[in-house]
Amino acid sequence: QVHLVESGGGLVQTGTSLRLSCAVSGRTFSSYAMGWFRQGPGREREIVAAISMSGSRTYYADSAKGRFTISRDNAKNTVYLQMNSLKPEDTAVYTCAAGRVGSSTTYYYRNSEYDYWGQGTQVTVSS
Repeated sequence: QVHLVESGGGLVQTGTSLRLSCAVSGRTFSSYAMGWFRQGPGREREIVAAISMSGSRTYYADSAKGRFTISRDNAKNTVYLQMNSLKPEDTAVYTCAAGRVGSSTTYYYRNSEYDYWGQGTQVTVSS
């Protein structure tokens, strides 16, 4: 079993930054591709960013490109999401997810490809 716990959310103003963390316990963290998803008010959950098992490949939704950076520290069993230039439309519950992969360079961007999910952390961006 894999357990994911997010932290780092909060209430911030437009244009500021936040760094989310997702600590993973259980099975070997480095065997999983990781992703950050978000679900805003009245919206479906959507992918924000994803990273391969090795960290060598990343994926970003158009809304995140140029502003957000996903990274991972396999020694600390943690994945991060650095969010800069935040906008009110970034307001959402942010959730990390882990997906089993057979290749170090694989990442996933579909909900269905992930096996384990955290509880989420609220990010609210005020205008």
